[in-house]
Amino acid sequence: MNISLPDSLKDFVDEQVKRRGYGTSSAYVRELIRKDQERQRLRGLLMEGGSSIPTGTADATYFNVQRDRVRRDTHG
Repeated sequence: MNISLPDSLKDFVDEQVKRRGYGTSSAYVRELIRKDQERQRLRGLLMEGGSSIPTGTADATYFNVQRDRVRRDTHG
């Protein structure tokens, strides 16, 4: 895939690669895409949760269980 950018955007990408320690502009773009995928996934989860029917009390135990679940799901 080739992407054409105006000079101002190319300069911005080049600066981000340099400042943030990416090896190439492709590595920077891949990271942006991964972040966008995660943002969309999170938005979907939030929308799903917002439209769901409450099933119990959201107390400290509930949040601890949810934190454990997220850690397990994100860290294998």
